[in-house]
Amino acid sequence: MAYLAGLVVVGFFFLALNYFTELTKHQKTLVTAIVLGIVLSAIAYNAYSTSQREKMLNTVMKYNQHKTITCSDIEINDKNYTLSVGTYTFIGKEDTPNYGQMVSASTCK
Repeated sequence: MAYLAGLVVVGFFFLALNYFTELTKHQKTLVTAIVLGIVLSAIAYNAYSTSQREKMLNTVMKYNQHKTITCSDIEINDKNYTLSVGTYTFIGKEDTPNYGQMVSASTCK
């Protein structure tokens, strides 16, 4: 829905640019290309950010299901690591070889 509203706003911008400015056709084309590039970049960044967040949340869900996951070539499980929910970081438990080791959930497969 937000994309639709954004496209309507961009459409009104282009109409205003076309009818209410004294720019040449080349300048209008340049402004249009720049604005369109910015809008498309924002959409691409939003899609990338959403996919990264979903990937990280899927990793945390597997951890909460007591499965072993791989992060930066390290085997992570709930026997050797705890999960810091605020930062989504796995921290090595005491009395394990991984004590004090911190691994970000965003590095997991």
